[in-house]
Amino acid sequence: MTTSIQGDIIMAFVEPITIKDAIDSVHRKKYLLPAIQREFVWSTDQIERLFDSLMRDYPINSFLFWAVDKANISNYQFYEFIREYHERDSRHNPKADLNGETGITAILDGQQRLTSLYIGLKGTYAYRLPRKRWDNDSAFPKRKLCLNLLLPAENGDLEYDFRFLTKNEYEHRDDDHFWFVIGDILGLKEAVDVNDFLLDKEISNFGKDKARYANKALFKLYEIIHKNKSINFFLEKDESLDKVLNIFIRVNSGGTQLSYSDLLLSIATAQWKEKDAREEITSFVDEINAIGDGFNINKDFVLKSCLVLSDFKDIAFKVDNFNQQNMLKIEKSWDKISESIKSSFLLLASLGYHRETLTSNNAIIPIAYYLNKIGNPENYSIASKYETDKRMIFKWLVIVLLKRIFSGQPDNVLRPIREVISSSANGFPYADIFDKQKGTPKSLSFDEDEISNLFYYQYGQAYTYSILAFIYPSLDFRNKFHQDHIFPKSLFTAKRLQKYGIPDADIPFYLENYNCIANLQLLEGIPNQEKSGKEFSKWILEKYPNDNDRKQYMERHYIPDCSLEMVNFKEFLDKRKKLIADAFKNLIE
Repeated sequence: MTTSIQGDIIMAFVEPITIKDAIDSVHRKKYLLPAIQREFVWSTDQIERLFDSLMRDYPINSFLFWAVDKANISNYQFYEFIREYHERDSRHNPKADLNGETGITAILDGQQRLTSLYIGLKGTYAYRLPRKRWDNDSAFPKRKLCLNLLLPAENGDLEYDFRFLTKNEYEHRDDDHFWFVIGDILGLKEAVDVNDFLLDKEISNFGKDKARYANKALFKLYEIIHKNKSINFFLEKDESLDKVLNIFIRVNSGGTQLSYSDLLLSIATAQWKEKDAREEITSFVDEINAIGDGFNINKDFVLKSCLVLSDFKDIAFKVDNFNQQNMLKIEKSWDKISESIKSSFLLLASLGYHRETLTSNNAIIPIAYYLNKIGNPENYSIASKYETDKRMIFKWLVIVLLKRIFSGQPDNVLRPIREVISSSANGFPYADIFDKQKGTPKSLSFDEDEISNLFYYQYGQAYTYSILAFIYPSLDFRNKFHQDHIFPKSLFTAKRLQKYGIPDADIPFYLENYNCIANLQLLEGIPNQEKSGKEFSKWILEKYPNDNDRKQYMERHYIPDCSLEMVNFKEFLDKRKKLIADAFKNLIE
């Protein structure tokens, strides 16, 4: 046994162990994670690189373990390692259920690597397929870590071809691919088992060179898992939480650092008395992100909201602000704070916002502060008596999102807005906030150029929804509205435009502008489906044969009084831009 001294921290360096031994200890729940640890964040690429490094005899750095005697286990909170990682459904470590019969070893440094080894050898990794909906279960197929036994990696940065594959993918074999599921190496306990596997699978049939490569690769994998003592670790035996936290911060101060939220949540976990901060906040994040069509907040957002809603003078995201006194105040107010945040997101969902259209989560904090101040009225998002109030909030929200006032240093915006809301007595103080920001770099005023620039946004872009929703003040966004192309996008191909008699010189303009704001409107699902790819000039006459009804529709959707034929698309856009710009100016006043 040797020792290592880091500042005033002394740790014992003990005999290294094999990866197999380490994985067995994780599986038996002998190795656990203290509550101060962050959650697993490594990608499949990082896991693949870790195994490639092991195969190439690269060092994977030492680990830091903390020995906790059975008599002291109940004094702390511990979590199990993740085995079946799922990007949507299983990202959080389950709380460990311990009986205290034996001591445990907690991992202070090396959790990402050890979890990666565990997932690679014992588990699966499910991540969302591109262009698949978040709520689609089939978008997250389970994948196992595999090694191609026949050829090295095509990526020049890697030597061995490790990949996370689905069952269908790793069972497919051809002349260049024989995928070995890495976890199966645990069943090959002796060298003879490796030989038997290669014989049983008739690897020699792939040719001499490939068979030789397979033999070398599989025996190498067997050695690094079963034979090589590559898990080097220090063992800290002092059970003082203060010292352990000091060690934890010290060892995580370099390399890929913990996020502030990870560290601050660790501190909160250690200082909350009645509630489990980690469990409360992580489950709350999941709850918020599941509202409506989904949002995308994280622990950072929740902790920042806690600072603002607790009325702390200093709301900077730093360790000093999460001292014991502040943490206990946050814990005492947690139920009210979390309800305020939740009510804010319920309101946003009722306004049609979701993860793709809410361009700044920080914009929600003043709304949550306001709702907290007025006592979190029941059913605020749907209660009709708050309609005027909600309209002011929506108005403010759209403007701050479009002005991007929370970019850069949000604290310089959150503080003065909080001050205004705190001193306000009659509803959401949109006008007062507007006045407060005048003359500052974060002004809420729009000049002519800024309004003109709004028309550069395109169909499907995040800011487009805010613009469109804003110019429809009478819509109930609890209903689903689609961004509809007034002149259908299916008509905008070179061939079709030529059939409509559009000159060749004008076709590029048509193709560049059919997705712009001026060609978009909000329609409910059924009318949008009915409209589909019909020419707008024909559809509007079919849908609204009555002149008065048609006039009302055109006014509601800012349709200019001009020819609605394809040949007049440019004039239509110019005139509709003017109508929308005038409406926007009136609405922000």
